Amino acid sequence: MGRPINDRDRKRVRELHAAGKSRNEIARAIKRSPSTVSKIAAAFDPPLTFDRAAEVAVATEVRRADLAARRATLAEQLHDDAERLRAQLWEPCTIGAFGGKDNIWNDTRLEQPTFGDQRQILAATGTAIEKSLKLAPAAGGEGAEQVRSMLGALGEALTLAAGDDDADEDGGADGG
Repeated sequence: MGRPINDRDRKRVRELHAAGKSRNEIARAIKRSPSTVSKIAAAFDPPLTFDRAAEVAVATEVRRADLAARRATLAEQLHDDAERLRAQLWEPCTIGAFGGKDNIWNDTRLEQPTFGDQRQILAATGTAIEKSLKLAPAAGGEGAEQVRSMLGALGEALTLAAGDDDADEDGGADGG
């Protein structure tokens, strides 16, 4: 059986709790188990609590905001990368390869990259833009589905209205 709880334990629990220490920190400080600290805290009137839900919620929200800022920065950097990649499409470049029986390096200066290289540059540019937009969607992108839905409904209504007008005229649109 453990040693009995004394007034010194109670006093230290109250002091450390007032200093904002957690239950486990208090337990380590007074060399008692966390369950003993909980018993001591529950015996006070009013009982001391170690509920940190509000602190955790604030910390979680701060973390979420930090991550959102980092995603926005990364999205911006990816967009910059895409612009730099795209600029390479029309810039002079040097291509080279080892060749011949002596495996000698040969290079050639071109006015712009070869078609295959341009295609790879465009693919990399597209990937950078796509990833950028996934991290930070373009403004208005979230409501696009609502706009399509509204336009679809408007189109259906106009089609029905046009069909009704044709049906009212002398037997319908086909003149019958």
